[in-house]
Amino acid sequence: MSQKRPKIPAEAVDLYTQFIHGEVSRRDFVSGVKRFAIAGLTAPAIIEALMPNYALGQQVSKEDERIQASYETLPSPDGNGYIRGYLVRPFSADSRSETSAQLPGVIVIHENRGLNPHTEDVARRFALANFMAFAPDALTTVGGYPGDDYQGGQLFRGIDRDKMTADFVASARWLKARQDCNGQIASTGFCFGGGMSNTLAVLLGADLAAAAPFYGQAAAVEDVPRIQAAMLIHHGSLDTRLVEAYPAYEAAMQANNVTHEGHIYPDSVHGFFNDATPERYNQTTAEEAWTRTLSWFNQYTRDTA
Repeated sequence: MSQKRPKIPAEAVDLYTQFIHGEVSRRDFVSGVKRFAIAGLTAPAIIEALMPNYALGQQVSKEDERIQASYETLPSPDGNGYIRGYLVRPFSADSRSETSAQLPGVIVIHENRGLNPHTEDVARRFALANFMAFAPDALTTVGGYPGDDYQGGQLFRGIDRDKMTADFVASARWLKARQDCNGQIASTGFCFGGGMSNTLAVLLGADLAAAAPFYGQAAAVEDVPRIQAAMLIHHGSLDTRLVEAYPAYEAAMQANNVTHEGHIYPDSVHGFFNDATPERYNQTTAEEAWTRTLSWFNQYTRDTA
């Protein structure tokens, strides 16, 4: 009988989070992991366990017959290049006709490594929940997601942040204006994408109906009065930096009558929703957060009359 692999120490998971955020170098990450090697759990085994496994995290196949997906491009503002993204809708026989059903739109924003397979899979999950989803790639100007998260993170750090933000705003407006969208859009995202969802809520005002940022940096308190979207905030209780910052954001939303809910999930780290990184993934809280997100978006992006 094979023995069960020892659990990856929480400190090693935290070190991985620092690494993917660019707070420690690759060399320091590898060196640091060696401190947690124990009998039956070598440093290479820990690193392999912490790295994303996108096949493991795929819930909806790219070939799933219930969806239709395409890569679309749209111009960046001020003629500054273009944006490429992944557009997904539930399949219907008349989906390309003018009589196609209009659906609410969801902008799905990746982490700080570009449009990787996990983010595309989340977009497909929204399609199966009867939304149309568009997942833009912030790395478009440097050739797109390179197929490797580490390389993607290196490319990400070199992109102008103002252009990046403008591209996400343009993507949201493009989705909202599509003939097959009902004119109501929401935004969600993870880590960087969670912070960008908060930013879109500020910049889009009434043009964004709802947002559900996952473990993202809060909008500046002075910008909260500009938010008109219904905000659903997700954090893991072990993600202490963001959890400690949340009360100020919550108080500002309350003071400015922003419709909002905030949820701090127990025993959950930064990245708890990402099932492609199993050492961070918490299935119980991820499923709870997903159910809440779908309910929230259904409530605020669909006509109820």
